[in-house]
Amino acid sequence: MTPKIDKQIVKYISKSATAKDLDELSVWIQYPNNKILFKEYVKTHYIINYAMNNSEQDRGIERLLLKIRKDKKVIFIKKIKSFTKYAAVILVIFSASIFYFSKLDINNNDLNIVSNVVTLKTERGKVKTINENVESLIKGSNGNIIGNQKGNSITYNKNSNLDKLVYNTITVPYGKRFTINLSDGTKVNLNSGTSFKYPINFLKGQERKVFIETGEAFFNVKKDENHPFIVNNRNINIKVLGTEFNVSSYPEDDRITTFLVEGSIELSQNNSLDKIKLTPGYKASYSKTSKNLDVSKADFEVHTAWLKGKIVIKYMKFGDIINKLERRYDVSIESSDAILNNEFITATFENETISQVLEVINKLHPIDYKIKGNQILISKYNK
Repeated sequence: MTPKIDKQIVKYISKSATAKDLDELSVWIQYPNNKILFKEYVKTHYIINYAMNNSEQDRGIERLLLKIRKDKKVIFIKKIKSFTKYAAVILVIFSASIFYFSKLDINNNDLNIVSNVVTLKTERGKVKTINENVESLIKGSNGNIIGNQKGNSITYNKNSNLDKLVYNTITVPYGKRFTINLSDGTKVNLNSGTSFKYPINFLKGQERKVFIETGEAFFNVKKDENHPFIVNNRNINIKVLGTEFNVSSYPEDDRITTFLVEGSIELSQNNSLDKIKLTPGYKASYSKTSKNLDVSKADFEVHTAWLKGKIVIKYMKFGDIINKLERRYDVSIESSDAILNNEFITATFENETISQVLEVINKLHPIDYKIKGNQILISKYNK
């Protein structure tokens, strides 16, 4: 955190933040690294929040401060009047949820899908928040119109006069989805918690290359044999001519999964000449631990249900389901029930609130749980 962000957080808590402060603060929290920091601090907040006495609370605050000090990215303001004061400010942020766009029904002790903002970062580093309630023009660095944003999608214009690649990066927060229509006609659906980098226009005679920095995306690629389409992340490359496929690459998941719906794709690990060809109905799974790339038959519904706003779970450990629920509902879930975490579950969720989801889990495996803000604690059921 920078001193500027510190000040904006304090202003937010004191209800003196301007529209610009809120805009910049919401943009800051969208970036994956900041999101990870946020989640780590939330865990510490729980220790403090449930402390039984002042001495335990003080130790909790010291633990939070120690965690922050260890983070090299955090810059402290020298003119801090008291550690406790600033720790308290941070904790209020966590318990209230830093996203001022969130819609929370506290009276019903329930969490709805939050409406955080999607952000668009230009080649020059300028960040624009996307307002899905209005239609707006997307402009390039020289002020020319390069596309149009309407609702939860952006469509880019084709421009064959460009002589160099210019990139935009779209970041989709937890709890939302977004669509990018690239200049070549390729449609890319982005799931919650996704950061996607792409050229505003492709160049003639060159491959069409895009990057999934984190998250999940479904591609409907415009066929063009003269310009192969390449999807890259930190570990694998996917080469196609024209097809439909899904890529899931979340940092918290152990595997990067590519599922082919239609057509044909070719996968290879970065810096490797070995290639694997995938056919429809199969998935390629890359293990971040073993560095192996395996192919197996896969379930269509499991890998594409998110396009319709669903979560389809088939024989999956609850410990692995937690990540999906966190992304869908933009919550932080901690489960201390070891038996539940290793229990296999099959279920489908669509319009349910997070409380309704937890009640379904409770029927399958009795649990105790608490919801406070955007944080959920699950523990073993005690009769």
